Amino acid sequence: MRKYRVTLTADERRSLKELIAAGKAAAQKLAHARILLKADAAPGGPAWTDDRIADAVEVSTDAVARVRQRFVEDSLEAALARKKAARPPAPPKLDGRAEARLITLACSSPPDGRVRWTMQLLADKLVELAVVDTVSDETVRRALQKTRSSRG
Repeated sequence: MRKYRVTLTADERRSLKELIAAGKAAAQKLAHARILLKADAAPGGPAWTDDRIADAVEVSTDAVARVRQRFVEDSLEAALARKKAARPPAPPKLDGRAEARLITLACSSPPDGRVRWTMQLLADKLVELAVVDTVSDETVRRALQKTRSSRG
């Protein structure tokens, strides 16, 4: 693995020390600040090894390496902040309206020849009624599990 050399300027070092002294940031941000201060290879900096930093800050050596890499390749702010998701989460299949329709359907009487609704029957019925384009029985199960109503 390639080792990234962290060299902090006096301003960066001062701002990191102030951040830690204030102690008003997220724990992860404070840990990353400590990692950068310990990894500082500028003249007068401690320039600790990844193993020693990991022991002192109580994180993995991989975490230390990632913080070093983000500092060198991106910026100080990027090294301190949480990494943004590369791909945003998928929007929910069932919005509030669709969930309300699902609950209404689940509370209604089942189709002819059936004693009760199954998750797959409910999913198929939602597609048939054009509430959604596609939906899995697992999505239906999770949506119904969130409700506090009893179906009987």
